[in-house]
Amino acid sequence: MTAWADRRPLPGVVGRAVEHEQVSGLLGSTPLATLTGAAGVGKSVLARAVLEEHTARHGGTVIRVGCWDGLAEGGLTDALLRAAGQADTARRSSARPLARRTAPPCVGTPSPGRADRSDTAAGCASAGGAALAALTAHCRRHRVTVLLDDCDPVLAECAQLVRRLLRADPALHIVATARGRLGLAEERVVEIAPLPVTLSEGIAGPAVELLAARTGAAAPELLVAVCQALEGSPLAIALAAHQLDRMSLPQLAAQVGTDGALFHSGPAATARHTSLHAAQAAGYALCSPTDRRVWARLSVLPDDFDPWLAGCVCTSSDVPSAAVDGALERLRTASVVERVRDGGGAREETGAALPPRYRLPRAARDFGRTQLREAGEESAALRRFRQACAALAAEAQIAWQGPNQQVAVRLVEDEQANLDAALTRPPQDAEDALGALEIAVSLWFHWAACGFRREGRAHLDRLLLLSRDDTALRARALWLAGYLAAQEHSLATAEALLDEAWTAAVMHADCDGLARIAHAHGVLALYRGNTSEAVACLEEAARHHSRDPWFGPGPAHSWALRAIALAPLDAERARAAADRAWETRHSDGDFWLYSTILYARALTESTHGKPAAALRACHKALVAKKVIGDPLFIAGVRNMLTGLRRTVRSGTPPPDRDEEEVPWWLRAGSGVRARPFFSRLRARS
Repeated sequence: MTAWADRRPLPGVVGRAVEHEQVSGLLGSTPLATLTGAAGVGKSVLARAVLEEHTARHGGTVIRVGCWDGLAEGGLTDALLRAAGQADTARRSSARPLARRTAPPCVGTPSPGRADRSDTAAGCASAGGAALAALTAHCRRHRVTVLLDDCDPVLAECAQLVRRLLRADPALHIVATARGRLGLAEERVVEIAPLPVTLSEGIAGPAVELLAARTGAAAPELLVAVCQALEGSPLAIALAAHQLDRMSLPQLAAQVGTDGALFHSGPAATARHTSLHAAQAAGYALCSPTDRRVWARLSVLPDDFDPWLAGCVCTSSDVPSAAVDGALERLRTASVVERVRDGGGAREETGAALPPRYRLPRAARDFGRTQLREAGEESAALRRFRQACAALAAEAQIAWQGPNQQVAVRLVEDEQANLDAALTRPPQDAEDALGALEIAVSLWFHWAACGFRREGRAHLDRLLLLSRDDTALRARALWLAGYLAAQEHSLATAEALLDEAWTAAVMHADCDGLARIAHAHGVLALYRGNTSEAVACLEEAARHHSRDPWFGPGPAHSWALRAIALAPLDAERARAAADRAWETRHSDGDFWLYSTILYARALTESTHGKPAAALRACHKALVAKKVIGDPLFIAGVRNMLTGLRRTVRSGTPPPDRDEEEVPWWLRAGSGVRARPFFSRLRARS
């Protein structure tokens, strides 16, 4: 038999086969097994299911105490005795100290001094020892497994009781559930994560199975969408399923898919499980004031983050920067924050140590955002977040012009969700809008060189409407928007934007800006097939010695494009322009420039009857470009590579040679797909 204190029916368990086996294995091999995890992840349900199965197979009894349900006089030991049916023993053990505390003083009796207080403490200790002895005797006699459920509000008391129980009876088996571990040497921890939404090859995961059991037959894509928005949390899925009494599944999917808070509510066995807000509030109440502030301020971060970004967002007069790391670790220990990557590894491209990365799950993020808003700190935290993202984008821009462009690419990939939020969240005022525009401009290389032109144009078009003051930053943004429009073959739009950028550059005496505009006009002419105009514009841009090498394509890139323009006309001039491009490079690690030069050489040699040399250059161009991306360029180079291989094998050019030598910017080909980045805008475009 099993003595459950609350006598509630045992709920079903979905998708916990691995964790079930782990806990079952620990029951026979360790005295203390602790199930840890975030609020609503199903720790108690799994623990009860494992113990029910264990007692059915091996006999014995389970006694459970729910620590969050409130403990009566006598504490945990007496609560366990009452759960075991030893209420009389529990009353006797607590009656003596209670009587000592409540009995009226006798006339003429001296007031209690230190000796009397010692006697009282000794009496309490004696009573506690008697209760502990009675409890261990009962556990030994009935082969009891103790379940301390939801230990968080009395975590230290639970740890102390477990230590005393195991000292009195080392053969006793104890299972605990908590958001954080007890911290004992005998403890073995099983971390319970949210349920997977999908498995490999698009197979629906346990989270979808759990929702489908409550909804019945439904469109799989809607079930997956709901579970993804709820991040696989069993409590969130159960509460969301209760909403189907008043709305359809498509309406539920639309509601949970928005950025609004997920404060669903429904019937539950405990008060803190009636809503996601209540579940998070219970853990929030146990945090220190500093940890609460850090939790609330982290809610402005949309996804994973490193300690540096957390420090930028959380540091203020009431939270010193030195306190943020400690708060992060305490919140992680309490299963509020997830650690998605351990620190200490090394980056492949630089060998530098990788910092850890954390993530605030959506339910905790929504609750923290509510606390932040109620405290009147949301605006300041959002501003600090955008400023930190502007610093990240500037760092990536500098890294791009450095010795290894992979560093810049990896930085942007790591921070893509944060940069996306900083670019898309509505600015609070004109200064904040300039901060967002600065991020978009700093990421020029990502839009122009790595192939995300459409996303870049969308961000710039929107932010330029919000930043109408005539500033040097806006002049750069106008040039970048025109440059991206030219690359996207929106020629009329590009000309209008470049004309506006030219006016702004003249007003600000920006010689570098005028050179970049000449480069963009060269791209326009090249894409139109006007070779002579392209060569003239690119030559004008190449003659300029850039004073700001950190922004935009410099003279070396103008020489490389000039080599591409000359390739079909004059092999010698094309080769000379390619050599000049390499000689004027800013860094040896410029894969964007290197791949463009190699493509120019491949086009030159292929056009002028040297397919073997063209094949070698084309292959190197493909390898170099794949380091930084750009699906359109990669697809075009692959098409050229296929034709050159046929030519080299057969010794004669194929009949469709002209088609295969169409420049890469005029065809998409069947090459690699674009990596998902800023997916919200990509989906809308």
